Amino acid sequence: MAQTLKRRSESRSRKGQRLEARITPDQKRLIERAAKLRGTTVTEFVVVSAQQAAAEIIKDFEVLTLREQARKVFVDAVLNPPLPNEAARAAVRRYKVSLRG
Repeated sequence: MAQTLKRRSESRSRKGQRLEARITPDQKRLIERAAKLRGTTVTEFVVVSAQQAAAEIIKDFEVLTLREQARKVFVDAVLNPPLPNEAARAAVRRYKVSLRG
């Protein structure tokens, strides 16, 4: 018991940032009910839920998931890139000129 209280106290002291939100009474009741069902405080419930949602959203935006055919096309394009077309060659020339100033 003393060990648990010590860990909670240490954990709280390391948390220096605060997050606030304005919510409706219905939203508050819903969150309080969910936290109670989980056996956590409202703060713990909100923080864990927001962290999980944030991690999921970041994963959705940062991870590229391809089906079999799309994966084959992607890997082939990476391993065997096509030669640059005229527009790409012209862009390289413009870039090199801009580096010279």
